[in-house]
Order: sequence, then C-alpha cells, then structure tokens
Amino acid sequence: MPLHKPVQDGICRDGYHVLYQRLPRLLSDLEIAHADGRYPKLLQRLAKINVLVLDDWGLETLTDRSRHGLLEILDDRYQTGPTLVTSQLPVDHWHDSIGDPTLADAILDRLIHNAYRLTINGESMRKRQRLTPSAQSA
Repeated sequence: MPLHKPVQDGICRDGYHVLYQRLPRLLSDLEIAHADGRYPKLLQRLAKINVLVLDDWGLETLTDRSRHGLLEILDDRYQTGPTLVTSQLPVDHWHDSIGDPTLADAILDRLIHNAYRLTINGESMRKRQRLTPSAQSA
C-alpha cells in the first residue's frame, strides 16, 4: 500500500476533500490546460482542494512552463491547505531536480516552510509484495 493511502483515507473519513495526483500527470494536465484555455480554472480548483497529494516528486525533468505551474499551485495553496509530497528522490536533491535555481528556491520555500518531513528507508513495498506467497497466488 502506498504511504499516502492511509493518510488520505483518514482525511477523507474526516470529511475533507483530497486529490491524489502523480506529479508528472499533473504537469501534463497543466500543459493541456494552457493549450485549451482551462489553466486558470485548473489552478483555482487545485487551490480549493483541502489536501493535495503529489506523488512521484522528482521523477521527471521539469520544463520551464511546468516549473512556473508548480510554483503557481504551491503559491496558491501556501498557508491555506496542506500539500503532501511523496518522492523516492532524497530531499537534498530536489533543488537540482527542479532545474532553474531561482524557481527552485521559490518552489521549495513554499513547500518546505512549515513542513513536516518523514523519511522512510527500506525495501520497495512493491518488491516486498512480489516476494510474499499471497502476492504470488493473486
């Protein structure tokens, strides 16, 4: 089970709206929204979500437009709603993975300020599940 899932389920049970998005897919959606004119509405929708879960942070290289879009999202949500980020990339590599140093500073300032950080080490859950007899029979 992904790490964010129990947290997300508990938040939903408490009556909050949670949106789970893989960051690469969200950035792709932002590109499409730019092209078809939905960009402002998409940003508005993301700002109103009680809890935004961004999975797979740092998995792909960010374009200039995706860096700006990510900054817009985090700026709109800053001190208004929690944003939960999951990543296999160590936090000390996030700045370099964003690319543009100035935008990286701005993005990480909004994300990491007032953040709680949980580091989990160990084997991949997917890999562990493949090794269990019940997972092999499923």
